[in-house]
Amino acid sequence: MRPLTLENPKPLLSVGGFPLLHRLVNQFPEKIEEIIIVIGYLGEKIQKYCGEEFLGRRVSYVWQKEKRGTYDALERARHLLNDEPFALFFADDILDRETIRELLQHPLAAVITEVPDPRPFGVIILNLDDTIAEIDEKPAAPKSHSVLTTAYALTPHIFNYAPSPRPNGEVYLADALNEMAKEHTIRAIRAKTWFPIGTPADIERAEVALKELGD
Repeated sequence: MRPLTLENPKPLLSVGGFPLLHRLVNQFPEKIEEIIIVIGYLGEKIQKYCGEEFLGRRVSYVWQKEKRGTYDALERARHLLNDEPFALFFADDILDRETIRELLQHPLAAVITEVPDPRPFGVIILNLDDTIAEIDEKPAAPKSHSVLTTAYALTPHIFNYAPSPRPNGEVYLADALNEMAKEHTIRAIRAKTWFPIGTPADIERAEVALKELGD
């Protein structure tokens, strides 16, 4: 995302007049009353932007000083979860309100979608009942075009499946979910609107699409 992220962390980049983080939290239903934000690069700017209360919800912060992967980020927030079910979202994509509401109807679920090139994502094999059978993070030879997006309904059982680090030293949530799916039913929720924001060109495409959707 450089040069856009030289002075601002990615969740604060503006898409259609609102930072990505604002767009995400604004889609949350009222039942989500508290937010835990894991911050790293330029995290103090996120703290300043959100404060102790953001869009009517209490906010706590946890630091991930080094890039250790998505599972590591989640584990750092574990002590604040009070051993209760929770939802997990990545703050650098755009997801619609209806999909989030459907996700939260299930104790264990992940939002998925179909993409032309699934190699950069967590690739999913589904059971016939739309539950998750297998997940392979960033495979060289994908077995399907179904991929994880960035939204999950989870329980503390996820911490029973701590994954091993990949060769790059990072530990991935997708690896933990893959093991969890062998023993628990994880429902796949198909995204109605999802825009992954990975490059400046993605921002331009998302703004055009959101304008067409009237958002």
